[in-house]
Amino acid sequence: MSTQPERIDVSDLPDYAFGHRSTLWWGTGGFVVIEATAFALAVFAYFYLRSKLPEWPPGVAPPDLLWGTLNTGVLLASAVPNQWVKKAAEEQHLGRVRLWLVVCLAFGAAFLTIRGFEFTSLNCAWDTNAYGSIVWAIMGLHTAHLITDVVDTGVLTALMFTRHVRERRFVDVSEDAFYWYFVVLVWPPLYGVIYWVPRLD
Repeated sequence: MSTQPERIDVSDLPDYAFGHRSTLWWGTGGFVVIEATAFALAVFAYFYLRSKLPEWPPGVAPPDLLWGTLNTGVLLASAVPNQWVKKAAEEQHLGRVRLWLVVCLAFGAAFLTIRGFEFTSLNCAWDTNAYGSIVWAIMGLHTAHLITDVVDTGVLTALMFTRHVRERRFVDVSEDAFYWYFVVLVWPPLYGVIYWVPRLD
């Protein structure tokens, strides 16, 4: 009687996974934690400077609300196609992935275009004073994340329209959508700090 353990053939199992079973998910999550800390430090610096000055903002008007509010709506709305592309990627439905990636790119392009108008409506330059510097730093930090993810989404979109589509690319799309959620969710509190805190005094 043989005492050898029964062997299970796993050769047909995929070499990729979605969600927490993927190393890419953990890498993206770690990056989100680091970047969230950077935003928290920037907001802390903002309130530290505010606590040291009797007038806030010092010597300038608060940022105009139009472009920042419009952009907040655009960014929040972008979460809808982002969820659809994430779902399509996890179902490995190439047609829907292509469609929703293009829609997500359009939202990203719209947001970045409006962000340009936002910078012109802050009513201060980066070197106006400490207030201007920290506002531009926060806006610049968030914009850098947006640009990074829009470029990443653009690369993935291009790949999905080539013959080089592989199953693991759907994981990349899913994790790109996960990161976009971070970019979306971090903005409302930043919007409150930049646009509404100066109006509280």
